[in-house]
Amino acid sequence: MTYTEMKNILATVDDPVEKLELVMDFGAHMPPVPDSAVCSDIVGCASWAQICRDGNRFYGRADSGLVRGIVAIITAMVDGKAPDEIKKMDLAGEFAALNLNLGTGRLGGVNSMISFLQNL
Repeated sequence: MTYTEMKNILATVDDPVEKLELVMDFGAHMPPVPDSAVCSDIVGCASWAQICRDGNRFYGRADSGLVRGIVAIITAMVDGKAPDEIKKMDLAGEFAALNLNLGTGRLGGVNSMISFLQNL
């Protein structure tokens, strides 16, 4: 699923609990990480999470359903883009615009993922 599709689906829901259920659903449907991908652990996440890259294709994994969904959203934002393009993106602003009701710990992980991607 593309980031635009995810964003459009989330925009149709006002209930914060339903939004988080959608996020978890996004994570449950992430494509598998190919063997050729290089994976990095995301330090600063409340749960174990990885962002993986194979060229300009991005994938992810996590041990929590909600974090897996967050990884799915963030990797979809940058999928197909080169590191120079990612550096120019306002990933934090774009993610904040989704209006997800995340706790401080989860937001710390989001910021760690964004920092990782913007420093490729």
